[in-house]
Amino acid sequence: MRQLATIWLLIPALAASAQTAPPDTTIRTEQVAPGIYMLMGQGGNIGVSTGVDGVFLIDDEYAPMTPAVIAALRALDAGTPRFVLNTHWHSDHTGGNENLAQQGSLLVAHDQVRARMNSEQFVSLIQRAVPASPQAALPVVTFNDAVSFHLNGDEVRGIHAPNAHTDGDVFVHFRKANVIHAGDLFFRFYPFIDISSGGSIAGLIAALDRILAIADDETRIIPGHGPLANRADLAEYRRMLLSTSGRIRDMVKAGRTLDEILAAAPNADYDRQWGWAFITPERYTRMIHELVEREINPDRS
Repeated sequence: MRQLATIWLLIPALAASAQTAPPDTTIRTEQVAPGIYMLMGQGGNIGVSTGVDGVFLIDDEYAPMTPAVIAALRALDAGTPRFVLNTHWHSDHTGGNENLAQQGSLLVAHDQVRARMNSEQFVSLIQRAVPASPQAALPVVTFNDAVSFHLNGDEVRGIHAPNAHTDGDVFVHFRKANVIHAGDLFFRFYPFIDISSGGSIAGLIAALDRILAIADDETRIIPGHGPLANRADLAEYRRMLLSTSGRIRDMVKAGRTLDEILAAAPNADYDRQWGWAFITPERYTRMIHELVEREINPDRS
C-alpha cells in the first residue's frame, strides 16, 4: 500500500490551520511542455505557465510552502504569479492564496470555491470542521461554467465539473500546448470524494469523461496528486472507479449491509495498486458505500 510523503498532509490540513508548517518544504519541478511546468510539494500539484505575459499558476499549496513555491518559480526565471486559478477549495490547493494575493496575484476560482472558503465547512469523512479562510485568501474573480485566459501564446480554459470531487471543481486546458491540469478530479490512487462539499461518484466519472473527450494520446495530464500522466492513465483510473463503485452498488442493491460489504472485500484485486495511507481500502469502501446509498436512496441522505 502506498505511503506517499507528498500527500500525507492532505486531509489533516483541511481540519487544521493552513499555517501549520509541514516537515518538508521541498518543491520538485518537472517540465510538462515548453513554458509549462508541474511543481510537486506537500499538497496538491501546481501547474505553472511562464512567458511574456507573466506567470499563471494553477493552485498554490499550503501557506507555509509559499516561500518554496516562489523559489521554484525564480529558478524558472519567473516572478510573482499574475494570476492564480484554484481548482477547488481544499487548503492543500488554496493555502497559499493569502500570501500570493499580498504579493499582487489575482485569485480566480469557481463561484462555489469562494462560497465554501468564505464560511466554515464540515468534512464528514474525518468528522471535523474547517474554519473560514481569511478574506485576503478569497478569490476576487469567480465564474460559473468556464473562464478563459489568453496569455503566453495559448488559450487556457478553466472548465467547471459539477458535483465531482467537490461542487466547485475546475479542470484547466492549455489548448495549444495540449496540457490539462485535472485538479483533484484525478488522483493516481483511490480518490477522496468530499461528500460534504457536494462530491459524487457519478459526477466524478462524468468529469473524467469530459476530460477524456478533450485529450488525445499526446496530451500531458497533471493530476491533483501523484506523478504526471497521460490519457491512458486517466482512462485506467476511470475504469477502476467504474468497476469498484459498480461492485459496491450491486451489493447495496442486493441488500448487503455495510459490514457485509466490508467483510467481502469486494475490491481486493484493486486495493494493493490503488490504496494509500489516507484512502485505505476500508475507507474507500465506506466512502463509496455512502455515495451509492445517497444515489439509490436519496431520501435517507
